[in-house]
Amino acid sequence: MNIPERKYLRGANLIGADLREANLEEANLIKANLEGADLRGANLRGADLRGANLSNAHLLGGKGADLEKANLVKANLEGTDLIKANLQAADLEEANLQLANIHLANLGGADLRGANLQVANLQRADLHGANLQDADLYGADLQDTNLTKANLQGASLIKANLYGADLLDTNFQETNLEGANLCHAKNVSVDQLSKVKTLYNAKLDEEILIPLKEKYPDLLEVPDSFLL
Repeated sequence: MNIPERKYLRGANLIGADLREANLEEANLIKANLEGADLRGANLRGADLRGANLSNAHLLGGKGADLEKANLVKANLEGTDLIKANLQAADLEEANLQLANIHLANLGGADLRGANLQVANLQRADLHGANLQDADLYGADLQDTNLTKANLQGASLIKANLYGADLLDTNFQETNLEGANLCHAKNVSVDQLSKVKTLYNAKLDEEILIPLKEKYPDLLEVPDSFLL
């Protein structure tokens, strides 16, 4: 598709548009409707996609879409295919990524504060240093995901799958891990998990579970909020 040199596409109706290999670097796509658009191989590095609708858009192709440092604040990415996408340092604050396929994506240093990642597939994604404060990761699949130095303060990981995830220096302050699977998680410590909001019904390896029961039994019991 021929894109204007200025790349000013604010509010544009691009539903189902064929934008394969398009150069949209630093394009203004604020509140553009890209639902179901084909963006395979497109260059969206530094693009402004605040409030844009990218639900069910096709971003997979080759190494994945390049969205490095893209502004996706409050963007709708529900159900979007982001396999192997480069979202390094992207701003996804309060973005809707519910049911998105983010397998093997690079989200290193990304801002995901308050983002909706319910039931998203984040298997083997790189979230090194990402800010997930207050994000909703209910039922999200984080198997073998790199969460080293990630900030999960206040985040909800109810029934999330963290099997085999790397949790080196991950911030779990007030994180809700009710029913989460932390079996075979790497580099996780009792001290880290002592900061969480709850571990009620969480799955844990014995070497972590036993000392937690001894030192912080309240974290494994029914939360007070359930008794109100």
